Amino acid sequence: MSLDFQAIGSSSFENENKFSLAFAYCFLDEFKPDKIQPQGNTALQELSHIVATNNNNLGLMQLFKYLQTICIALEKPVVLIVDEVDSAADSQVFIDFLSQLRYYYLKKNKNGISVFKSVILASVYNIKNLKRKIRPDEKHTTNSPWNIAADFNTDMAFNIKEITGMIKEYEIDYQIGMDVHEISKLIYDYTSGYPFLVSKLCKIIDECITGSVAFPDKKSAWTKEGFLEAIKILLGEPNTLFDSLLNKLEDYPELKQMLWDLLFKGKEIVYVLGISSIEMALMFGFVKKSNNNIVIANRIFEMLLYNLFLAAPDMQQNKIFSAALQDKNQFIQNGHLNMELVLEKFIKHFNELYGDKQQRFHEDDGRRYFLLYLKPIINGTGNYYIESQTRNMRRTDVIVDYNSEQFIIEMKIWHGNEYNTRGEYQLSDYLDYYHLDKGYMLSFNFNKKKESGIKKIVLGSKTIIEAVVESSDLSFYYSMKE
Repeated sequence: MSLDFQAIGSSSFENENKFSLAFAYCFLDEFKPDKIQPQGNTALQELSHIVATNNNNLGLMQLFKYLQTICIALEKPVVLIVDEVDSAADSQVFIDFLSQLRYYYLKKNKNGISVFKSVILASVYNIKNLKRKIRPDEKHTTNSPWNIAADFNTDMAFNIKEITGMIKEYEIDYQIGMDVHEISKLIYDYTSGYPFLVSKLCKIIDECITGSVAFPDKKSAWTKEGFLEAIKILLGEPNTLFDSLLNKLEDYPELKQMLWDLLFKGKEIVYVLGISSIEMALMFGFVKKSNNNIVIANRIFEMLLYNLFLAAPDMQQNKIFSAALQDKNQFIQNGHLNMELVLEKFIKHFNELYGDKQQRFHEDDGRRYFLLYLKPIINGTGNYYIESQTRNMRRTDVIVDYNSEQFIIEMKIWHGNEYNTRGEYQLSDYLDYYHLDKGYMLSFNFNKKKESGIKKIVLGSKTIIEAVVESSDLSFYYSMKE
């Protein structure tokens, strides 16, 4: 039985009697049993009469007595699905309704008698979110309206094996000849198995990418190139998930600040039970726990958040952003992004704008300015995200997707020659992992003087080009791998 709480109307949440009558009306309207025993039929008729006469004596306790009698008398168990639950969560009556459900759940454990076999609450982020919305103008209570002892520990995300199984079934149906392993891994790498994102990307490839000019058939669409095109479409169009997530950033400023710290400062946030911003970020799905640290839940969310933060008016009024806008046409050559030129121009503009200013910079400023410079250059065609394994205060690997090509730029703070050499070999390993021969490394030196210039270093099959930029107040060390 599927009920929609939007159909009940806000006036029905004014008191217990109005809610009980409205719920009973929706229940009876949906109720079409195959077989029902006499006692259930009697209860059904009585409840129908109460609703028809708008009886003001029906409360939640009486409602559940009727529901229990009716459901026990049925041949089949009843599963109740309630949609648009968040629209009702401001109501104390609804919280009392949940308490009745809990009461009968606990009662079932004692005598096996219940009302509904299962209750599914749809369009609710998390049951914990309900208590945040009780009486919004008053102090939030900390008691849970749904305090069942058993924890829900099921991982709702798809793992790589499950995604591969779905892609295999699709391949068997259509005989495309795709690389099932590669496509499955791409989907998992970018979504971390988030169900909506997995399904949405597959839908885009199947319905939007296939048949386009660049990808005329399924075989050409179900490739790495087609997948990256689907990422671009997904991030360029509104959908209900993104709208809901981004609205939460406006509702909870502390959540927005925490995500900013993760993305731009490389701040290591350790999971601590009870921290409001952390609990909200987990509840809404922005982040996940990894080795007891908080990380962005998946690459798609990270791209979405970068696009949002860097599109803010104060960001786009920044001089380094304006400089990139002026130069952006020269960086694309025959459809390919010239990353070396991007980095050279970034250094030039950075020195012109900030090199002779007596301005104090924080270590995260260099990273933020580079991402801000990169944004208008690849906007609409490419995206970037941070490799989570290397995200910290000292080192960050940025992965740029542009027209089916990938670029790895390691950004790090200068901490001496030994640390720099170790970083070169680490980046070389990442290039092997991504099957790339070219890579770029951008280092920031805020407190040491080092001779400016560019030098080339060869590590195996990799070529390293290192460059140093200095200024009067700020030593800015930069190196890139080609």
